[in-house]
Amino acid sequence: MRRLEGKSALITGAARGIGRSFAEAYVREGATVAIGDINVEAAEKTAAEIGPAAYAVPLDVTDQASIDAAIHMVEERTGGIDILINNAALFDLAPVVDITRESYDRLFSINVAGTLFTLQAAARSMIRRGKGGKIINMASQAGRRGEPLVAVYCATKAAVISLTQSAGLNLIRHGINVNAIAPGVVDGEHWDGVDALFARYENRPMGEKKRLVGEAVPYGRMGRAEDLTGMAVFLATSEADYIVAQTYNVDGGNWMS
Repeated sequence: MRRLEGKSALITGAARGIGRSFAEAYVREGATVAIGDINVEAAEKTAAEIGPAAYAVPLDVTDQASIDAAIHMVEERTGGIDILINNAALFDLAPVVDITRESYDRLFSINVAGTLFTLQAAARSMIRRGKGGKIINMASQAGRRGEPLVAVYCATKAAVISLTQSAGLNLIRHGINVNAIAPGVVDGEHWDGVDALFARYENRPMGEKKRLVGEAVPYGRMGRAEDLTGMAVFLATSEADYIVAQTYNVDGGNWMS
């Protein structure tokens, strides 16, 4: 039997990248997956490519009405939500003296408030249903320590780790396990933008920062989205029932905790 047979999952920011890889892995394990994304057209395309067990859900994690509507759509489609992955996030970097309030507000709105209030809506749905559930937040190695140019993003991911601990301790009484995954550097189109920002502020040629961070990973290369799916599946199964409020590093050995 597949490990997520009959389960209903919502994954935010799932139209591409890591979120899409999670959706594909969950469908392979038997789950029905809502592809939540602000880009509805991309979400619909991804769902169609994955197959009938995936479907698109419009979702803007900065808008409470959108969050509530997405949860309602999952309930209507599958009878309830068993698994949430809070994957939607935004990255930016700048020297501390160049950080803008606009960038700060945007990152905290998506990475922290978006995680909290999507988690809250899913938890309320799970509690009403009375069958417990699994909530997986996406943290980062950036939440484990500061970086000279990445103050705000690091702070948001540190907040996600802290939120995971508090929510995990609060919600386990309802049979809801809240845990998190902290990836390291993960290759993909996201890193093209990250590399461009480092090129600007560190006066590097394009591609150099990406090469250097990949070489610095003890495993010997940058991560790939599929490197994270095993942990995402495990934390959603009954095998992880006794795991509460933890953040797991999946980063090729970059950080030990």
